[in-house]
Amino acid sequence: YNNFVMGIKCVIAAGGLGTRLQGFRDNDKTKVLLEVNKIPMINQQINQLNQWGVEEFIIITNPNFNSLIREVTSKAFPELIINYSIQDNPRGISHAFSKAEQYIDTGDTVIFVLGDNFFENNPLENFHFDNFEDGACIFTTEVNNPEEFGVADIDSDRNVLSIEEKPTNPKSKAAVVGIYMFDNSVFNKIETLKPSSRGEYEVTDLCNIYVNESTCLNLDINGWWIDAGTPERIIELEEKLN
Repeated sequence: YNNFVMGIKCVIAAGGLGTRLQGFRDNDKTKVLLEVNKIPMINQQINQLNQWGVEEFIIITNPNFNSLIREVTSKAFPELIINYSIQDNPRGISHAFSKAEQYIDTGDTVIFVLGDNFFENNPLENFHFDNFEDGACIFTTEVNNPEEFGVADIDSDRNVLSIEEKPTNPKSKAAVVGIYMFDNSVFNKIETLKPSSRGEYEVTDLCNIYVNESTCLNLDINGWWIDAGTPERIIELEEKLN
């Protein structure tokens, strides 16, 4: 799988503390340093992305664990290009993403992945990078409980018509998973966001800017997807990765 062109950079959101995992296996650190099959989650994530062909990373950390995350990742992957940026306040996923701006060049395509999301198959394998100049792409999978997720309404040409966060009456069963593609106008768009009702700059609101410009596409993923935010999901992930 080599249709990667120059100018593909991957931003990993790794700043969340993962409060639902505090104390799990004596975890007193941040979620991404929790070991999954004896390897820190962040290194499992870089492994996964590197297998898909990604070689340039920007990891968004938090102030308390920045040096530890740097140490753990740079030691494991001396051959990769990894930059680091600190999200000083936990003000949402889009806010974390904005901290990568200094490392993104004009014309770059940005993959944005949540550090605790894992996939059986490469979601990007059907993505035509050479045709992607501007816009965004979200990735979805069909679930039975869409009201617990961000839900996308998609037309027959894979254009995204709307994305709603945890809707009471979902328009589809297409749950948005934690990997996204954006053009490099994304950082200007983040600057226009307003905080949501919970005081955060949301990734759904960011994607909806592209939806409103009719430049948001969708691809279905194949195989399992795990958002490893709870002890149960971590154990499930370890079984899947074996």
